[in-house]
Amino acid sequence: MTAGLFIFILLLVATVAPFLRRYLGNYAGWIYAIWPFTGFLYYLSLLPSINDGLIITETYAWLPALGINFTFYVDGFGMLFSLLVLGIGSFIMVYAGYYMRPYPMKGRFLGYLLLFMTAMQGIVVSGNLLTMFVFWELTSVSSYLLIGYYHEKPEARASALQAFLITGLGGLALLGGFVLLSIPYGSYDIAYILSEPNIIKDSNLYLPALILILIGAFTKSAQFPFHFWLPGAMTAPSPVSAFLHSATMVKAGIFLLARLNPVLGGTEIWTYTLSITGVTTMFVGAWISITQTDLKRILAYTTVSALGTLVLLLGTGTEYAVNAAIIFLLVHALYKGTLFMMAGNIEKKTGTRDITQLGGLFKYMPFAAVIMIMALVSMAGVPPMLGFLGKELIYEASAAAPKAHYFILTLGFLTNVIMVFLSLRLAIDIFWGKEPPYSKIPKEPSVSLIIGPFFLVLFSLLLGLFPSYMANPLTSKAITAISPDNDAIVLKLWHGFNLVLGLSVLTIISGFITFRFRHLILPFIDRINIKYFRREFTRVFFSVLDAFLGFTKVKTKTLQHGYHRFYLMTIFVFASILVWIMIWRADPVVIELDFSTMPLNLVAVVILIIAATITTVASDSRVVSLISLGVIGFGITIIFIAYSGVDLAITMIMVETLMVILAMAVVFHLPKYKPFSSTGARMRDTLVATMVGSFFMVLVLQAGTSAMEIPISEFFKEVSYTQAYGRNIVNVILVDFRALDTLGEISVISIAALGIYAILKLKPSKIKES
Repeated sequence: MTAGLFIFILLLVATVAPFLRRYLGNYAGWIYAIWPFTGFLYYLSLLPSINDGLIITETYAWLPALGINFTFYVDGFGMLFSLLVLGIGSFIMVYAGYYMRPYPMKGRFLGYLLLFMTAMQGIVVSGNLLTMFVFWELTSVSSYLLIGYYHEKPEARASALQAFLITGLGGLALLGGFVLLSIPYGSYDIAYILSEPNIIKDSNLYLPALILILIGAFTKSAQFPFHFWLPGAMTAPSPVSAFLHSATMVKAGIFLLARLNPVLGGTEIWTYTLSITGVTTMFVGAWISITQTDLKRILAYTTVSALGTLVLLLGTGTEYAVNAAIIFLLVHALYKGTLFMMAGNIEKKTGTRDITQLGGLFKYMPFAAVIMIMALVSMAGVPPMLGFLGKELIYEASAAAPKAHYFILTLGFLTNVIMVFLSLRLAIDIFWGKEPPYSKIPKEPSVSLIIGPFFLVLFSLLLGLFPSYMANPLTSKAITAISPDNDAIVLKLWHGFNLVLGLSVLTIISGFITFRFRHLILPFIDRINIKYFRREFTRVFFSVLDAFLGFTKVKTKTLQHGYHRFYLMTIFVFASILVWIMIWRADPVVIELDFSTMPLNLVAVVILIIAATITTVASDSRVVSLISLGVIGFGITIIFIAYSGVDLAITMIMVETLMVILAMAVVFHLPKYKPFSSTGARMRDTLVATMVGSFFMVLVLQAGTSAMEIPISEFFKEVSYTQAYGRNIVNVILVDFRALDTLGEISVISIAALGIYAILKLKPSKIKES
C-alpha cells in the first residue's frame, strides 16, 4: 500500500458508504472502521523506517505543465498526524455507527465522516501546496455538511454557515499565500521548499505570503478573533465534535504552521504574531470556559485554549517549545477525543449535557466515570497521565521564552489553574454531585460507545508511564521534521525537584482552591464578563453578515437595474478608458498609412462603407438602416475577397444575408421610431462610440506596423499540416488550436436555435397565456 492509494481507497469507501449502510445494519460503523484502522496499521508499520530517517514521497501527474501534481510526502510529522487521524478516526467510526442509530440519514452521515477523514489525511501527507489546498477546502466542505447535520434546526444551519464562511475565507487567503510562496521557488513542491528555506525569507514576497498563510491557519484553528466558530459548531452530533474539533480539523492550521515552520519561522514577525495571537487565544478560551454550563461548550472553549497554546509554542520556537508543541498536540488529541465522546455518552444516557442538571452518575455508570476522570486528570496535567508531561514541557518552554517570558508564564499558569478547576468541576459535579430527577435511569454506555474512550485514555496512561519507550519513538522525528535545528528531548515522568515541578504543584493547589470557593469566584467572573465582554463574537459576525447582505441588495439594485444598454455602455466605457491608458503609457504609436498602392475600386468600397454607416445612424427608417447595415457588411466582404480572405468572406455573406432577411421579416411588426432619447443622451452615446471606435482604430493601425520577431502566423504555418493535418490554416485554428472557443460558440448558437424553434412552435393561444 502507498499513501496515494490509501487516500483513493478511503475516498472510494466514503463515496459508497451512504448506499451500503442499509445492507450493513448496525455493524456499519465497525465495518467502515476497518479502512482507517488498516491505514493506521500501515503507518504504524512505517514507524521504524521513519525513525531511521526514511522520508516517503510519491508523485502522480495532475497538471505537470503548471507544476501541479498529486504529490505525497510522509516524514515523521506526517506519520504522527496520520496515526492520530486514522487511529482516532477508527474509534469515531465505531462510536458514530452506534450513536447515530436513532437518527435519519445514518449512511450519509458516516459517508461525510469518511469524506472528512479522507480530506484530513490528504492534508497531512500532501507534498504539493496546491494538493494540500484541495484537501484543505474539502475539509471545509465536509465539515459544513457534518456541523449542519441537524439541518432542520436553525441554530445548526447558522453554525454550519458560520464555520464554513470563516474557514472558507481563510482558505482563499491561504491559496493566495501558497501562490506567493511558490513564486520565488518556481515550484509548489513542499520537499523542495523545505530544502531551501532562505529563498522566501530573502524575497519581498515573504511578508504578504506569511500574512495570507497565517490568516488561513488562524481561521482554521480557531485563533482569536476567529475563535467563536468552534463553540458554535457544538450543535453538531457528538461524533463530529469528538473527531473534527479535538484531533483533526482544528489541528489542520497547527499542522500547516508546524509544516512551514522551517520556511517561514525564525523571523521577528513570525515570533511576535504567533506568540501574541497564541497567548491571547490561550487565555481567552480558558477564561470563557469557566462560566459555561453546557458540557460540550466547556470542552470547545478549552479546545480553543489548547489551540492557542500550540500556536504560542510554535511562535516561541525554542527547543523546549517545539518539543512541548508536539507532545501537547498528542496529549490534547487523546484526552479531548475521549472527553467529547464521553460528553455524547452522558447526553445520550441522561438526555442533557447541562452540568447543572447532572449529578450522581458514578453509581449508574462507574466504568464510564473512571474513563472520563482519567481523561480529566490528563487535562489537568496530573501524573501519571501524559498530560502531566505536556504541562511540564509547556512550563519549561514558557520560562525559557526569549521575550516576555514572565508575561507568558503568568498567563500560562492561570490557564492551567483553570484547567484544573474545570477538571475538578466536571468530575465531582457530574459523578458525585447532587442527583437531579432524570427522565430515564442512566446506565453504562454500550461497547461501541465506550471502546474508543477506553483505548484513548489507556494509551494516554501508558505514554505517561513509559514516555521514553513509547512517546519518544512516536514524536522524535516529528520534532526534527518541523524544527531541524532542535533535537527531541528524552521524556521522563520524574525530573526531580525544580521550578517546573513547583509550578505544577502550585497549579494543582490553586485549582483546588478555585474549585472550593467557586460559589464566590464564578459570580465575580460573571460580573466582569457582563461589564466588559457583553458583545458576543457570534452576534457581531452575523450583524456584519446582515449588513453586508443589505449592502449587496443596494448595490444590486443600483448596478443591476435590468437595462442592457447601460450594461453595455458601462463595459464599453471602462474597457476603452483602460485601453487608452495602456496606449498612453506604452511606446509612442507609430502609424504608417500608404494609400498609393490601394486600388481605386477598394477606395470606392471604403467610401461606400462610410456613407452607409452615416446613413444607418442618421436614418429615421428601420428599413433604410437595415439596408445600410447590409451594405456595410457586404462592403467588408469585398475587402476580405480583395485580400484573399475567401473563407471569411463566405462567412460574412451568410451572416449578413441571414441577418438582413430575418431583421426585415421582423421590422414590419415593430412600431415607428419615437424620440425616446434626449439630446444629451445622444451626445453621451456619440462620445462613448467615439472612444471605443477610436481605440480600436489605433490598435489595429498599430498592430499593422508593429515589428514582431516571430509573427504567430509563422507558427501556424509550420504546425497546421504537420501536427493538425490540415491544409486550411484558418480551419485548423478554429477546430484545433481554438477548439474549445469554437465549441462554446457552437453551443451558444445551438441553444439560441433551440429557443427560437421553441418560440416558433408555440401556438398563438399559448403565447397569449404566457
